[in-house]
Amino acid sequence: MRTLKHIFPFLILLLLACSAETEKKASVDKQTPIWIDVRTADEFATGHLSEAINIPHTEIRTKIDSIVTDKTLPINVYCRSGHRSGIAKGILEDLGYKNVINEGGYEEILKKREAEKK
Repeated sequence: MRTLKHIFPFLILLLLACSAETEKKASVDKQTPIWIDVRTADEFATGHLSEAINIPHTEIRTKIDSIVTDKTLPINVYCRSGHRSGIAKGILEDLGYKNVINEGGYEEILKKREAEKK
């Protein structure tokens, strides 16, 4: 019983620290865009942004809610040329997602990022 009295305050402090870290992470995550590559799985396998998840534009309507439940989070979509990501953007907006950006084509994004490094 004595050991429990000594451990209990430590556990409370540990829980509070974890809770504060979780809240901090949640606020950072709300600012970090979710990148979605809407190309096919085969295209995704040939190269993609490291932070991107793959949901083909033909499947985005049925799969997005299992990935992103907060419809206010920023979502960036891209494909090969910008056409399919435009379709995906429209679908997401129809579903109520409020902060969707069509970033265009994969190669364009890579070029833009490379130019920003200079």
